[in-house]
Amino acid sequence: MTVSGHVEEKVEVPKDVHVTMAGTKLTVKGKNGSLTRDFDHMSVKVKVDKEHVVVSCDMPRVKEKAMVGTFASHISNMIEGVSLGFEYEMKVVYSHFPIKAAAKGNKFIIENFLGEKAARSANIIGDTKVVVKGAEVLVSGIDLEAVSQSAANIERATKIKNFDPRVFQDGIYIVEKARRAK
Repeated sequence: MTVSGHVEEKVEVPKDVHVTMAGTKLTVKGKNGSLTRDFDHMSVKVKVDKEHVVVSCDMPRVKEKAMVGTFASHISNMIEGVSLGFEYEMKVVYSHFPIKAAAKGNKFIIENFLGEKAARSANIIGDTKVVVKGAEVLVSGIDLEAVSQSAANIERATKIKNFDPRVFQDGIYIVEKARRAK
């Protein structure tokens, strides 16, 4: 069953951001860097005007309408990322054994977690930067998905199994999500 009509969403492009389209790949360049993403879908079209990126679909069904909104959100996040950036704030919490955390290359190493001899590690995705300042961990970058996934990987690496979580609250937890980097 098809629904008659046309769905369209416009994403405004700021003056300091340059957006280009090559085939189905959209490239967004700003003062913090550039991001490229493939927007390939059979019925959803992405076009670049002078000051807008237009995401549209003719004769949409429910899934195509949802995909138009999803594409528009991804483009908006790309524009925000290259102009402002994203940052997650995390906190190292321990009550039994002091946790030692450090970023080494594309791995985040957690040592002495619950007194374990073996170090735990988490993957850092893409060009995400991780900085440890005492009990605070800052995860930042221009790609929202890479920053979010890196923070989730760090939090998941300190998940406690076979202990009562009300007693053993040690770990590295997300305190503030996706605030704009300064």
